[in-house]
Amino acid sequence: MSPEIWKWRDDKWFVGIDKMGPLKKIHRLKQYIMDHYSFNLDLETWGLTDKQTEISRFETFIDPETLQQSNALFGYEGDKYYFDIDIRKHFGLDKFDSDIIPYWKTETVEAMNAFRFKPGHPSAAGECVSLACLYAAALFIVAKIPLEKIFLLGTPLHSQNFILVDEGVLTNNRRIMTKAMWFNGTELSGLARRALENEQVTMVAHSTGYIHTIYQEATIAEEAYTLLRHKLSAYLEIPVNFEIFTNFLRSVSHYQKLFQLSFQCLHQIKYIRLEKAFAYEHDSKNKIGDKTINKLFCEIDEEDLSVNIDKERAVIAADNFIFSQKTNQDFFALFRQEFPALAANREFMEDLRKFVHTIPKLPSSNKHFSPSSPVTLSVNLTRDEIINVLSGLRNHSTTVDLAFYAGRQMDSCDWKPFLKAAFERNPVSVDYFREMEMDRVYSVLSSWPDESIYEGNGLAMPDEVVNYQRGEGIEKAITFINIAKSRHLDIIREQQDKKIILKIEHRKYEFPVTKNLVVPNGIV
Repeated sequence: MSPEIWKWRDDKWFVGIDKMGPLKKIHRLKQYIMDHYSFNLDLETWGLTDKQTEISRFETFIDPETLQQSNALFGYEGDKYYFDIDIRKHFGLDKFDSDIIPYWKTETVEAMNAFRFKPGHPSAAGECVSLACLYAAALFIVAKIPLEKIFLLGTPLHSQNFILVDEGVLTNNRRIMTKAMWFNGTELSGLARRALENEQVTMVAHSTGYIHTIYQEATIAEEAYTLLRHKLSAYLEIPVNFEIFTNFLRSVSHYQKLFQLSFQCLHQIKYIRLEKAFAYEHDSKNKIGDKTINKLFCEIDEEDLSVNIDKERAVIAADNFIFSQKTNQDFFALFRQEFPALAANREFMEDLRKFVHTIPKLPSSNKHFSPSSPVTLSVNLTRDEIINVLSGLRNHSTTVDLAFYAGRQMDSCDWKPFLKAAFERNPVSVDYFREMEMDRVYSVLSSWPDESIYEGNGLAMPDEVVNYQRGEGIEKAITFINIAKSRHLDIIREQQDKKIILKIEHRKYEFPVTKNLVVPNGIV
């Protein structure tokens, strides 16, 4: 519903996109996001809280042990991988007390775009959930991928999307992963693989509903979830050929020392240690494993070649018959015969199997499927038409109703949730002005541009006002109240035509109002 992504349709980058195939559209969209958005996981952006405060918020809804298993910040360690890297150190939390955790809010697209106003941020930005939601919306609005083909996947540490296009496309922060990319063995692909390789998928969301590991009731259409499981499983498995095998060795480089590569050089077989061969890739556009391998051989210095076999290493070649098997079952059976010593290396074999066949830890299908009201929208609808359709669904769909709250559409929402969040979960604005007297706070707020990052009657939260140093009168007034409340000051508020007046300790502060909104009496 946000007008921000709809503006992308008018960008010259997307001229002619409707004539492209679905996969090419997605690549086009990916490049736009790469050019305009950065990944941001700055702990200071949205402030810090602590485990006990957050556990107390949830205690009437979910027990702490279950919460720990579904969220990285409440003690989750995940697979051995995450235990080994020390998850708190990985996120920069090691400098804080062990109970301190960040807010890491999911930014709206307006908040993502407004990062360009924040010092040190030359472009728009967002964290993984924000980028996943941005992709999902842009796939529909700009690439015109039907909602039915888009699945949002959430793990305790990451969020991404799986799109039913071609063999499957996975979004990962700003980038995308086709099936070929998933298995190419590069460092970037290795980073993108971590979540599905090591974590439980906590939730899957779809236009028909959701399924969650914690809850027995699932509102997603059962046939849609079955389709996802089938397509994702196929995406995560590939037969082993020479290219895939060498991609594995590129990915897990410490195994390269177990192999040597053989190839025909004029009328003689020559050999090179595999790690030496891979070193030549760094300064070449040619690669081991693909059709450019012979060109790479021509770039190898003679001194790195040998006419003798290193008996301590297994010999592999592009034309080895074991790499022509149609199934992985046949490949591994022949591999054990051809390389018995390697087959006895359990760690090597397990890593190879995991590389060519990741088994995703999806929520169990053993749920009570209770269909909700699906969000059915045509890609040919305009933004106004979509808002009208969704407005008509609000009374029948909690998900749709909450979307208006998430979009800060305060002319059609109850103000209480917005103000509860504004006054309880916006610590950055409080900390920013901590050393200032209220007169000085007012002076600074008034000096910032009187412009909202939200069009129409959308409202920014206090921390958004402070992070981006701008805001409309109502937004600045709510930010001012948030600071006063943190100091336990008594506040009297009145809203006149085109302005809000706040009285604190016999002082009067005025904020000009341009949005067509009135903060209800009795709430502030």
